[in-house]
Amino acid sequence: MLEVLSSLFSTFTTLSVVTLILFHFYVHGRRIGRITDKIPGPRWYPIIGNALDLLVPTENIWHFFRRSGRDFYPVYKFWVGTFPIVNIRHPDDIQAVLSSSKNIEKNHFYKFLHPWLQDGLLTSTGNKWRTHRKILTPAFHLHNLKEYSSSIIEHTNRLVKSLKTESTSEGIIKELHPLLTKFTLNTICESAMGMNITENDEHQNKYKKAVCDFGNLFYYRFVRPWLENDFIFSLTKKGKEQKEILKILHGFSKKIIKERTEYHQETRGKYLHDFSCSYQNNTGTQATGKGKRKRLAFLDLLIAASKQGLGIDAREIQEEVDTFVFEGHDTTATCLVFTILLLAENKEAQTRAREEVIAALEQNDGKLTMDAIQQCTYLEQCIKESLRLYPSLPVIGRKIDEDLQLKHAFIPKGSIVVIHIFDVHRDVNFWSRPNVFDPDRFRPENTESRHPFAYVPFSAGPRNCIGQKFAMLELKLLIAGLLQNFYIEPEDVTSNISILPDLMLKPVQPAHAKFVPIMR
Repeated sequence: MLEVLSSLFSTFTTLSVVTLILFHFYVHGRRIGRITDKIPGPRWYPIIGNALDLLVPTENIWHFFRRSGRDFYPVYKFWVGTFPIVNIRHPDDIQAVLSSSKNIEKNHFYKFLHPWLQDGLLTSTGNKWRTHRKILTPAFHLHNLKEYSSSIIEHTNRLVKSLKTESTSEGIIKELHPLLTKFTLNTICESAMGMNITENDEHQNKYKKAVCDFGNLFYYRFVRPWLENDFIFSLTKKGKEQKEILKILHGFSKKIIKERTEYHQETRGKYLHDFSCSYQNNTGTQATGKGKRKRLAFLDLLIAASKQGLGIDAREIQEEVDTFVFEGHDTTATCLVFTILLLAENKEAQTRAREEVIAALEQNDGKLTMDAIQQCTYLEQCIKESLRLYPSLPVIGRKIDEDLQLKHAFIPKGSIVVIHIFDVHRDVNFWSRPNVFDPDRFRPENTESRHPFAYVPFSAGPRNCIGQKFAMLELKLLIAGLLQNFYIEPEDVTSNISILPDLMLKPVQPAHAKFVPIMR
């Protein structure tokens, strides 16, 4: 009996080894494998690819990306199991990918976002993406930004007041990320979603934690190809954890939609009637329903499009709300964290930006307004330089739907391409002293000859960030409000901060700054 079992085990082992060998030759012998294997990259192993490089703490994955980018400049590949990933960082190659009107599909690994964001604007493709993009673009026109600005200014003033109340004359040290995510989440929910905001809302606190937890699960699955299948993942402990996280994330967006829908029911939909006319006339009046302002903006546009039969149903409304609440608060909060840190440790730039802000606001009786802040060109340069050094999205990806010839590599159809924004922004071939904070890089005369794809913090081409003007307005208004009222002193310096490639770029450890009230 033992001999029979031993023989069966030996046969099974042999068949398994043979199967794996054949599978290896199939993976690397097919067209994608043959072509991408010609691209240089770190050493990989049969079947497991670069698993030994990737099954490490998340911050070490970041070091692997950056080290490989330097060692195999300007293009390299690595294998996640049976998937080859082509990584690019040269502006010419980035331009070829992002400018394409055909290669607009996000890469394979965005599917890990699908349980949460489903087919929202970030993850959708084809006709659905084009239709939704066209419907949503008016929500970020200039006249709507003016509507949003009142909410941003209101929350800026609340934050300034809160810091002053907590602070002594010597100042107050604050951990930046929780402070600023609260601000940006409140702002996007009230300005673009029309939601009533209450202080210390437990739903918002749970939502912010759930976003962070989901980001951790994203990278957990990314480096474990055997968990790619949703059904298999759902059976694991992490899969069950994700299910609970999704209840919180989707519960939050449903609450937003329910509240705004009830508002339009109370007002009998009069503000949704002839919606396009309301936009053109910019009728920014007040409504009485539960004291909410009439902001015909992002969520209202979705509700109106649904009622008018323009191809958006209830599920698609939630997809877009999930997408924009997430992207509209987390990316901006990340930029605010690093901009404040950089201004704190660069006193000359901080002083120059403050003087510009105060001069602009003095012409408006010291009040913060959108028109006043538009004059602050140096402040905008500081924010752009912060986004160069610390882009909120350090990498983005595309699936290549047709063969694509780059300057430095040939990419076959079906490949996954990852664009390393963080690295192109620090490429010494395109940026002098690339690790130095220098806002004057963005003076008009210094940008004229720069490669247009050497700086892409909001992506570029057909799938560039639809909300980038909103984000820049929010960034300028809050930073201006802080500079008007505080000296910002460093507690943690950026050179000592390790980077975590979460869904957004984030510090591994908490980052702090000191806010010292300006006495007048």
